[in-house]
Amino acid sequence: MKKIITVNSNELAKSLETKKILEERLTSKGFDVYSDLKPDTELIISIGGDGSFLKTVHDFNFPDVPIIGINTGHLGFFAEISPDKIDDFVEAYSNKDFIMQNISLLEADVRTKESCFKKLAVNEVVVRGDKSRVIHLNLSFDDRMIQNFSGDGMIVSTSTGSTAYNYSARGSIVDTSLEVIQITPLHPINTNAYRCFTSSIIASSESIIKISPENTFEDSTLIVIDGVEHRFSKVDSIRLSLANKQVKLLRLPNYEFWKRVSEKFL
Repeated sequence: MKKIITVNSNELAKSLETKKILEERLTSKGFDVYSDLKPDTELIISIGGDGSFLKTVHDFNFPDVPIIGINTGHLGFFAEISPDKIDDFVEAYSNKDFIMQNISLLEADVRTKESCFKKLAVNEVVVRGDKSRVIHLNLSFDDRMIQNFSGDGMIVSTSTGSTAYNYSARGSIVDTSLEVIQITPLHPINTNAYRCFTSSIIASSESIIKISPENTFEDSTLIVIDGVEHRFSKVDSIRLSLANKQVKLLRLPNYEFWKRVSEKFL
């Protein structure tokens, strides 16, 4: 049987050179290498930074095939393999010396006056005003009203996404072995007129988060899903919950989450 691996790369010179070297090493081990996803693909390799990794997952529509990243970008939290470790990786994979990690996805159900839009996210869904002004959002957990929020917006993230935009907004880092949803405010307003939560909130994996924009002054809402912007008019609600679907990350056997956090952030 053919052993098929899909290699996806961004267009940076370093990434393309890394892709060429990787394809040569994989071919020498008896693998067939393609740039597109074949029915019998057993592994997807993303070359680039964390943004390229997320784009690969979305472009291939959250496949059941395991994914691993080679980092030619900056941070490289998802893409754990450096280009100088390609030989070690190919050898380890050929010998089936790896572990598999399943990560939960966030499902966003956006309902407007005219339509319904569903999308999955690996890291986060951000709800903001379309223009540079304060947005007013009604926040509910499991149909229980929590707060009328005023500020720049909210980040709703998975445990995996806790180290991404959520962390930059002073959200908490969450161990990826925990299935939770985190809601982090973006520049909340606290005055006599508005009282908003100022720290992140951790909700259980069973929670359904509902965010409803108040469209009194502006009827356009910006929803950013893993860094990709979507604009909607007359949004009734955004319902967010952990999806039934997961993504498989292939990890080398020495991978440890908190060691990775310490190396990249602390």
